[in-house]
Order: sequence, then C-alpha cells, then structure tokens
Amino acid sequence: MRRADRLFQIIQILRSARKPITARQLAQELETSVRTIYRDIAELMAQRVPIQGEAGIGYVLKRGYDMPPLMLTADEIEAAVLGAQWVAAQGDPALARAARDLVRKIHDVVPEHLRPLVIDAGVTIVGKRQILPDALDMQAVRCAIRDQRKIHLRYGDHKDQTTERTIWPIAVAYFERARLIVAWCQLRQGFRHFRTDRIQSAQFLDERFDQSITKLRAKWWEGEQRKRCFNPRDPNVQKGASHLLD
Repeated sequence: MRRADRLFQIIQILRSARKPITARQLAQELETSVRTIYRDIAELMAQRVPIQGEAGIGYVLKRGYDMPPLMLTADEIEAAVLGAQWVAAQGDPALARAARDLVRKIHDVVPEHLRPLVIDAGVTIVGKRQILPDALDMQAVRCAIRDQRKIHLRYGDHKDQTTERTIWPIAVAYFERARLIVAWCQLRQGFRHFRTDRIQSAQFLDERFDQSITKLRAKWWEGEQRKRCFNPRDPNVQKGASHLLD
C-alpha cells in the first residue's frame, strides 16, 4: 500500500472508531509495522490533522474533521464503479440514470492517474437478468420513504386476491428478478412486503407516519432476524420472495 493511501486509511479508521485505537490495532488492520504507524501518525499530526493520543494508549480523531471530497483509493473506486454497474442494471430508471451520472462525476474529480480505473474498470457484473417491470413510479416511492409519507395501494397478491392497503413504506429491497416495497400495513397491522410488479394502482398521500422511520426499520429487521426468512441467499427469495409477501 502506498503511503498516501495508508495515511488516508488511518484517518478513515479513526473517523469511524468509537474509542481510542492503538498503533498495534492500526498496524494489524493495515498489515504494516507498529513503527510505520508511529511515523504515519506523526506525519498526519504535522499536517495538522487533529489526532489526539499517544503511543501505548491509543489515538482518536477530533470530531468534525473533514477531508477533501473523494480522496478515494483504487479499491474504493473499483467498489464504487462495480456498485454503480449493478444499480444501472437492476435499479429503476431514475436510479439507473443516477448510477451512470455518479460514475461520470467520479471520473471528473479523481486524480488523473486513477481515471483509467473508472473508464476501463477491471471489475464488472455478469449474468444480468430481465427484471420484472415496476407498476408504479419508484422514484416517487423513494421520495415517500425519505419524507415518511403513506401510500395507498391496490394490490394483487400471490394468490391473485386484490386488496386495498394504506402502507408506511420504509425501504425498497432489490432482488434478481423483482423489487419489493417493505412497509407497515395498516390493514394487516404488521410489516408486509409488496412486489412492485403486482401493484395495480398507487396514490401517494400527504399524511405522514405516526412513528420514526428509523424505529420502524429496526422493528422490521428484528422481526425478520427472528423469522430468519429475509436471506438474499435463500433460493426462494431469488425466485421472487413469494413467501415474504402478504
């Protein structure tokens, strides 16, 4: 690892840490020597990076420290490009367009010697499959999630039974063949998953949720962990997650 990349990684590790990190821990994480870490910490301090601490006790980064934007390593660029490729292939039209724009922006702002990693990336996704079309505006769904606003649906379930629901959307789950809206359903008084290709109509309401979306997501995830059924490796999920639906 180049020294510049290592210095950047040290800052990243300290930024995400909730307690002091020792030089030995940093050395293990970055696969280098403790002596090298001491020199790197001294160099960062000389560059006025607000690191506090000392050898043998640990180091912390003063809160509020910001680095220049998009100081990315080669691995981070490849990770971003690969993720953007997947979203461009699997996301709804608005997200796919945003993913392509993201790659162009990364190309424009990274140093020139890293631009080949964006233009001719050495990573790619394969085995793209045709995703089932959404029956509603997914950009509007994501806006409803961000604004914590309800949606009224007319929905045809996996048994071909049609019901009308008012839901509190909290997330969109992207699978190989279909997309699901994760939501609290007022009709069922519980969390449900709605295939976007089975939605017959949708009305986006001004009414907001009665609970914090963060708490709702935590409750949903806790329930799914208990049931152990929301596993992307489960072949039933890959086929469309019909067993998760109402």
